[in-house]
Amino acid sequence: MRTHTTEPVRPTGSGTVGELPLPALLALATAVFITSLTETLPAGLLPAMSADLDVSESATGQTVTIYAIGTALTAIPLTAATAGWRRKRLLLTAMTGFAAANTVTALSASYPLTMAARFVAGVAAGLAWALLAGYARRMAPVHLQGKAIAIAMAGIPVALSLGVPAGTFVGRAVNWQVAFLLMTGLTVVLLGWITAAVPDYPGQRTEGRRTPMSHAFTLPGVPAVLSVTLVFVLAHTILYTYVATFLEHRDMGGSTDLVLLVFGAASMVSIWSVGVHIHRRLRLLTITSVFLVAVAATILAVLADSPALVYAAVTLWGLGWGGAPTLLQTAVGDAGGEAADAAQAMLVTLWNVAMAGGGVVGGVLLDRLGTSSLPWSVLALLVPVLVVVIVARTHGFPTERVRTTR
Repeated sequence: MRTHTTEPVRPTGSGTVGELPLPALLALATAVFITSLTETLPAGLLPAMSADLDVSESATGQTVTIYAIGTALTAIPLTAATAGWRRKRLLLTAMTGFAAANTVTALSASYPLTMAARFVAGVAAGLAWALLAGYARRMAPVHLQGKAIAIAMAGIPVALSLGVPAGTFVGRAVNWQVAFLLMTGLTVVLLGWITAAVPDYPGQRTEGRRTPMSHAFTLPGVPAVLSVTLVFVLAHTILYTYVATFLEHRDMGGSTDLVLLVFGAASMVSIWSVGVHIHRRLRLLTITSVFLVAVAATILAVLADSPALVYAAVTLWGLGWGGAPTLLQTAVGDAGGEAADAAQAMLVTLWNVAMAGGGVVGGVLLDRLGTSSLPWSVLALLVPVLVVVIVARTHGFPTERVRTTR
């Protein structure tokens, strides 16, 4: 068994759960919430944004795509360039980027300027996502690292299940600009929170030199985790992006908000369960995660005419998907060892490539084959994902986890 060590782990900050620094981890969870909500918020504000920017709704929808592109293009090179930076300095820089980008988005009346601001937000997300999981790991002792990441990643389902509906409500009740300005205000508060509560750590160096990004891909297990990430996220995104359209064709369009709320609630349960058991059962949890989403896709493909079964499928989907970010980031961190930040940057890049690709592939399937093709495509993609996870029992998703204190 490989054991990677850097400096001693010293969780700091008042208010701990066991040996976890809860205020610091909740600050990271808020950062995750901001990155996730910044990416998806335009989806609920498209009509108003398109009217004010004087472009079509489909063109406004590209504000989500350009965000993902910004992350995918810059996560690896920027992570490499900032490998030697102090971690708190880098996190503060990334969150300042969100504050600036959301402010410009709120105040802009120009479509090109708005797209530029969204690209900058995606760049900031690339830095943040490559940093956050590793940051959470370093705050925790080895046996609680998975739980620490689970707490940090809780911001994702909260953003999807509560943040997007709340932002949409604010946009309709007042205007869409206020929704983005509220994001800026939350980010400013978070900057102070990070400064006060989050411990600092040095950047990554190996024998006085930064770990080459290319080195991470050669490590046993990293390619397996990255391939699972790419295809699993692609499968999820194909269906999630067009879930409202799928429901409309099943006469459940008026229940979209409730369906997403059920999905978010199940995702929160999933994150809690993963946080409790990931230290000893990462492999089993990953297999279960993929299997549950596959079962959900099967139900939606065959039995979606029953609203009760749709809710059951969405519950299984949330239970399978909610913990997936924690599982995949933990797995790639374990496999990456001293090159974990580089491996995380690759994961972030592929994650956003898959998100952008899911929107495109799902749109093509929708136009050519209709909504019924969406869950079938998810099921087809998840079969090889499950095979890779099962086969990667020595590296990637091992029966016994690699322990790391980095």
